[in-house]
Parts: sequence; C-alpha cells; structure tokens
Amino acid sequence: MTKQQQDIFVPVGDTEQLYLRRIWRNDQGVPVLLVHGVMGNGRVFYSDKGRGLAHYLADAGYDVFVADLRGRGRSTPKIDARARHGQTEIICQDLPALHAAICQLKGNVPQHWMAHSWGGVHMSSCLLRYPQLAAQVASLVYFGSKRSIGVRNLRKWLEVDLIWNIAARGLIRCYGYLPAQRIGLGADDETEKSHRQSKQWAKLQPWVDSDDGFDYGAVARHGRLPPALYFAAHNDPCRGHVEDVRRFRDESGPHLSCLRLLGRAVGHRHDYDHVTLLTHQDAPDDHFPLVLHWLAGEYDKVIENH
Repeated sequence: MTKQQQDIFVPVGDTEQLYLRRIWRNDQGVPVLLVHGVMGNGRVFYSDKGRGLAHYLADAGYDVFVADLRGRGRSTPKIDARARHGQTEIICQDLPALHAAICQLKGNVPQHWMAHSWGGVHMSSCLLRYPQLAAQVASLVYFGSKRSIGVRNLRKWLEVDLIWNIAARGLIRCYGYLPAQRIGLGADDETEKSHRQSKQWAKLQPWVDSDDGFDYGAVARHGRLPPALYFAAHNDPCRGHVEDVRRFRDESGPHLSCLRLLGRAVGHRHDYDHVTLLTHQDAPDDHFPLVLHWLAGEYDKVIENH
C-alpha cells in the first residue's frame, strides 16, 4: 500500500485552528495521536524524507495523526503578544478537540496517545481530568516526559534555572511572549501563560491547575490511566532525567507502566539525549520496536531496565 499524507485543520477557541498531519498506509489502521512538548511542534515526529516515529508507525500499519498545538507549527494564528492561551487550554480544549477530530474520521475506536517531553504532562493531565476520555485511549507512550525537575547539576542550573526561569521571563516582558524560535532556543514559540504555568509545575510542588485549582495529583491517586510506557534518555541531564521521569510515573497513580532507560549500559546502541531518543537514525532498529510491542498489548516483551 502506498503511503499517504493529509493536512487537517481542527477549529478550537474563537478563531484558532489546530494542525494535524495524517500519515498512513492502511486507512483501516488503528489511530495514533502524537503531541510535541514546549517550544516544539509536530516536526519532531516526522521529516519530509519519510523518517521519524510517525512514518515508522505508518509503515507498521497504524493511522498516524501528528498535532501542532495551538499557535505552533502550522496551527493558526501564530503565537504573538496577543495570545492568551496556556496549558489549561491545551488540556481542556486542544487535546479533546484533537481526539474528537480523529473519532470523526475513524469512528469510536480506541486510540493510542504518544508524546514528547512536556506533551506527556498535557496528555496525562487531560486523561485524569476527563476519565471518559481516558476510557477511549488504549495506551500511552512518552519520550522524556517529566512534570517536575528535582535533579541538581550544572546543565539544570544553566538550562532551567538561568535560561528558562530567568532569561525567558525577561524576554517575555520585552516581547509579550517567548520568541524561542527567533533566538534559537526552540523550534517554536510559547505564550506568556504557557511559560508561566509550565514553570510553576516544573517545581517540586503539587500538580494543581493555576486557573481553577483542579488537583491532578489528588485525582491520580484514585484514577486509572491507560497502560503507559515511559522512555528516558541516558544523556538527558535535566529535561527528562530518568529520576524525574520516574517521579512523573509514580505521581500519575496506579496504572500498568514500564520505565525504559535508553543507554549503552542497559543494552541500547547509544546514550540518547532528549531529542535523539526520537530522531536518531538508529531509533527505528533500537527502541521503536518496543513501541510496537506496547501498542499490541505485549507488555511482557517490554522489560523495565532501571
């Protein structure tokens, strides 16, 4: 079957549209939703040359939908000083709208959800807040996803404490938003609200929504997320350190889960970092097959190694 691609725009809010890139060989394939993290967009999952996780899953028979969250990538309008949305809108509006758009195309079949970095926090928050939605998600796969940062090292001080917490706020005061793409800090920009909310959650503090006080941590203790596979990269000192990934897994409540460290010492080809765990040319032969086992419900074939 020939691989096909489609551009889909999903309306949210008053005038905004979310972009979905659909990639598939089998139009009857099980749907998979992929969501990026902060200062990013969906391009972390695919390239124009047919590489990346999205193409890998499509070649394996899945019907893949790669999202650009509000204002990022090809979603419209682009983030500027007038943008007022943040992670609450992603959790409460964007992700449910993306899920509904896929349901409209595919019917009410279970979907698999996957995310890079902070996208996993958005996904778990959405599913904890809307258990009826969680019941329609078959499994989760997260690449370098953590909510809070507890590690202490030079890279954490530089990238998080200095650049993200201090310098970024100064830029936001100047521009009204974080122009991360313009200054080479990330692949895409962030609103003032999304930066402020994610900065708050990255501290070792309760998992509570700053808009309405919704306590995700309390709900997680009594909720039940879908089976979740958590990847952490060995060469990721602060943006997805294995101990911070573990804390995110643990605070997400009782659910079937596996934490997989990607490094040479535990049998993988490379000591991957926060980006190359998705983009490295060897990933399809190294750890992407574990994703297929997880999606197929073959959980015993994915062994926790840390």
